[in-house]
Amino acid sequence: MNLHELSPAAGSNTKAYRKGRGAGSGNGKTAGRGHKGQWARSGGGVRVGFEGGQMPLARRLPKRGFHNIFAKPLEAVNVSALEKFEDGAVVNAQALLEKGVLSKCEYGVKILGNGSITKKLTVQASAFSASAKEKIEAAGGKAEVI
Repeated sequence: MNLHELSPAAGSNTKAYRKGRGAGSGNGKTAGRGHKGQWARSGGGVRVGFEGGQMPLARRLPKRGFHNIFAKPLEAVNVSALEKFEDGAVVNAQALLEKGVLSKCEYGVKILGNGSITKKLTVQASAFSASAKEKIEAAGGKAEVI
């Protein structure tokens, strides 16, 4: 088999359906929009969440608590994931990205206390849970807030 002999599986590639291209196409004239009305117009329709004047679900449901729209979400990493590092290593966001523990880190890292750690590491993060800090220090390491 050569590269020029390759072709897609039968039926996997379908031609684009061209609406409003004459009566012979089977979808001409109104192009499936019917006659007149809100949905027949260009730019017609209603906004997201609109329920025809009925009180929308988003407004019917009770709201509780406070949601800070400016909050910077931290990436969560468990103590067990830090076992990937060698003894005496400095663990920061960059090191976690390089080891593949994190795929992205926009705002910072919070270390959580799930699992156990045996290696003596210097961990630099934006935040630590109380149990994570305890476990890192019990193993002989340091938990530094940056």
